[in-house]
Parts: sequence; structure tokens; C-alpha cells
Amino acid sequence: MILLDTNALLWIQQGHARGRSLARRVGRLYVSPASLLELQFLLEAGRLRLRGGAIADLGEDPRWLLDDPPAAAWFLRAVEVTWTRDPFDRLLVAHAAYRRWQLATGDGELLARLGAMAVEL
Repeated sequence: MILLDTNALLWIQQGHARGRSLARRVGRLYVSPASLLELQFLLEAGRLRLRGGAIADLGEDPRWLLDDPPAAAWFLRAVEVTWTRDPFDRLLVAHAAYRRWQLATGDGELLARLGAMAVEL
């Protein structure tokens, strides 16, 4: 199973070249509620414009499923991710670790820290 980080989600949604190989990959893709919240923050800050639809529409896209891990277990796992101060990276890493899934990312630090737990885009 693969959890998409926020950039991976956008790359697939927008048909960007970096997301094409993952979009064609066999197997289920998942999205974290943390990514949807991060996207909302970016919209509100004026750092992102989405092509068509709202944030909620991304959670219902048939190309992936919106996962809903138990908040207490997920957030306690995030407490252990002490190597980053980015709250969304912490939540995404914790989400993937909690589920024992790979995290699809293009973020160099995440790739280096996660090793085999990451899928490089």
C-alpha cells in the first residue's frame, strides 16, 4: 500500500510528469487527511491554486482512497518523529508508519530518512 504525500497527491491530480509513473502503478493509493489540511492551509495563504474543485473533492477522487487512521494512535506516532519541525511531514510519516505503508514523496529529506519505507517520485 502507498500513502501519497501532499506533493505526490497534487502531481497526480494535476497530471504532472513526476506523478505519472505512480498513477499508472498497480495497487491501491491512499491519501491522508493531513494532506487535505495542508492543502487548505496553502490555499488560505495564497501559495496554491487548485485546478477545478475544492479540497473536499480531492478526498473523493477515484484514483485513491482517503484513509482514516485512529487519531490517538496516529498522533502518538507523530510525537516520535522528532527529526522534522514540519507538522505535516510529521503527520504523514506517522500515518505511513502506523499503517506500515510506503510514503510516495519527492522530498529529499523524507527519502533519506525513510529509506525503503519511501517511494521516490
